[in-house]
Amino acid sequence: MNRNVVVITGGTGSLGTALAKRLAASGAALAVTYLIPEEAEKFEAELHLDETRLLLKRVDSTSASSLNEFMNQAVTRFGSVNGLAALVGGWAGGRDIDETDDVRLERMLDLNLRSAFYAVRAITPHLKANGSGRIVLVGSRGADDGPSGQAAFNIAKAGVGALGRSAASELSDFGITTNVVQPSVIDTPATRRAVPFADYVSWPTPDEIAAVIEFLLSDASSVMSGATLPVYGNT
Repeated sequence: MNRNVVVITGGTGSLGTALAKRLAASGAALAVTYLIPEEAEKFEAELHLDETRLLLKRVDSTSASSLNEFMNQAVTRFGSVNGLAALVGGWAGGRDIDETDDVRLERMLDLNLRSAFYAVRAITPHLKANGSGRIVLVGSRGADDGPSGQAAFNIAKAGVGALGRSAASELSDFGITTNVVQPSVIDTPATRRAVPFADYVSWPTPDEIAAVIEFLLSDASSVMSGATLPVYGNT
């Protein structure tokens, strides 16, 4: 790869910000989507990147056309894109299968699976044009363990794993790798608020998981594709 340009969808949350800081420190340019304006303001303040290094846009990642437009904007701004970290996602639990309505199911599929599929589909032609590229998706431990009360989430994240394996198979001849990281509980302020009496010591931090994603986005991971990596430590 010549200039490293990484697209991070949902990049202004805790994990996205940690990853962006690592990539920016290595000289990468970033194309980042966000949904919450307050997160975007904090992100810009922490990274201090000018327009030659950062494209930051409010994008609905559950809209295929919006993601297509954003990818084209990134290529126009930077000349090419080399990698994708698809971080958009969301969790909803507290419902067994027979209590899960269609709205909750569709929301989990939209946030976790369709957003990842649309991002991969949008960036693939650009990576093919480069003759190389890196794609990293975010699954979940729940896709394997299937904990009760969150079937819609588990199903959507299992789909992300299947997407990763399919993309790895289809894109290998183009020098493009696709891998999936599987976190469980991540030590973020939001998670601590949701579980105030938990033992935080065993929870991986956003930066620890970002370090793994950074490696998967690098040329050092060129021999890895189709892998699913647990990044949940002792949780």
